[in-house]
Amino acid sequence: RQQGKLKVVLVLLHTFMLSTQLNPMAEDNRLSPNCICQLKRNVTNVLKDGRRVVVILDMEVVKSADEVAGKIGEPTPYVEGQSKAPQSAPNPSVHPLQPQNGNYGPSREFGGKKAMPPSAMPSTPGGSSKVVPIASLNPYQSKWTIRARVTNKSGIRTWSNSRGDGKLFSMEIVDESGEIRVTAFTQEVDKFYSIIETGKVFYISKGSLKIANKQYSSLKNDYEMTLNGESTIIPCEDTQDVPMVQCNFVSIADLEAREKDAVLDVIGVCKSVADVTRLTTKNNREVSKRTLNLMDQSGKLVEVTLWGEEAENFDGSGQPILAIKGAKLSDYGGRSLSASFSSTVMVNPDIPEAYKLRGWYDKEGHSMDGQSLTEARTGGGGGGGNTNWKTLADIKTEHLGHGDKADYFSCIATIVYIRKENCLYQACPSQDCNKKVVDQQNGMFRCEKCDKEFPNFKYRLILSANIADYGDNQWVTCFQESAEAILGQNAAYLGQLKDSVSCCVNEAAFEEIFQQANFHTFVFRNRVKLETYNDESRIKATVMEVKPVDHKEYSKRLIMNIRKMAAAQ
Repeated sequence: RQQGKLKVVLVLLHTFMLSTQLNPMAEDNRLSPNCICQLKRNVTNVLKDGRRVVVILDMEVVKSADEVAGKIGEPTPYVEGQSKAPQSAPNPSVHPLQPQNGNYGPSREFGGKKAMPPSAMPSTPGGSSKVVPIASLNPYQSKWTIRARVTNKSGIRTWSNSRGDGKLFSMEIVDESGEIRVTAFTQEVDKFYSIIETGKVFYISKGSLKIANKQYSSLKNDYEMTLNGESTIIPCEDTQDVPMVQCNFVSIADLEAREKDAVLDVIGVCKSVADVTRLTTKNNREVSKRTLNLMDQSGKLVEVTLWGEEAENFDGSGQPILAIKGAKLSDYGGRSLSASFSSTVMVNPDIPEAYKLRGWYDKEGHSMDGQSLTEARTGGGGGGGNTNWKTLADIKTEHLGHGDKADYFSCIATIVYIRKENCLYQACPSQDCNKKVVDQQNGMFRCEKCDKEFPNFKYRLILSANIADYGDNQWVTCFQESAEAILGQNAAYLGQLKDSVSCCVNEAAFEEIFQQANFHTFVFRNRVKLETYNDESRIKATVMEVKPVDHKEYSKRLIMNIRKMAAAQ
């Protein structure tokens, strides 16, 4: 669709083309035949067939087509070598544009610096071609060189399929006109990966351009670049007028109005941070994960998940400012954000928004409790004001779970009883399947979901436990991860003890594990929903996550609540 719109513009403007950031002018119908436009910034490109195309980087519609009231005179196409076309009578209703200080309109500025006209653009080190802006790049160009700063560089990823093995890495680059995503494959990975450094400026030439896949990029560019055998990357020493990063930050409060899976930029104070955990993906890879909570001037909090090296290296001490470019929005249990491999994570960035946020937080924000948009998840280990905290008595008094959707809340409660009967079941051994298998009595176990038979199975836990706080108690269901956290043992070990029923020692050890789990206090993240079974309605509570209590944070929250209650009296 975007290509189609560009073709329409070319028909209207003949040898002129709009750069990406001006596409909305065509989409909003501000550009139409016979309107009068003022070109403020442009660059000329030579196509592969020798034709010249003027790429418009900045322009303004001075008069709409309705105001002009028709074509001005009788313009004819210019043909090189042909004599000047005869002059037509001027239209008295149209007044010529007056220059301002010798120029037609103010110069375009990016990041507080005046943008250079094309004629003043610096040359590459070899002097073979002029540097052009990123915004002017398009697939129809044959030769170009850009000068840009690397704002994000991914790690090397590998793949293996029927066509062979390979590897790739990607980076995001920015100059004063725009930004673009760049990807290198296999041989180009070996050639360029060690050269590229985040934050450095480079001359880049002769890459291939294609329509951007927005699934993997949030950058505001209709195109993306792929490096090839002819591509060159040369470090640039003159970096003064190349911006560090381009972000369009969204307020945390505005996340509620955004579409699920939207990719956007966000900045906030790291209010709380959890420890690093490790999980296994569907491809049987282990990855690091860390969750934290961001708050901005709106007083809203949102949970953010960091992955991989970002999760392992992040230091949340001192409540730093965190800016994320290209975070993905989720609506699981509220609103939450995830920083993927293509996101740019910046801690205490040197940008005006960060200084403004720091000043606000140090002056007044630090005393705010904050309202979380991520009600289904806890942030730290049991205490901050960033969670939808409830007591077990609130389930009844506030009628939690009685609505169309389930309610999520967190509480601090103590295990008072665990039913060990039927707490283990034999599950399908497949990586992505946890369905119960049927013993075929012939040494094989059948999974109806996978429609396969297996010579083995894996044990999984499903606990029914009673938890209590100072006001009430509640029966809850705990599945594999939360059950293992409560019992302090994994399902495979418990299954091994259970199978050894003939051994009194193992039976005693099995009993002891359940006895030891009683009267331990945890932070529970719960899901509650009213369900009807055999014409009887009751609340079903499921534990989504179990964490140990951080008593320091818990005490801070209690003190904050006391102060609020005292102020309200």
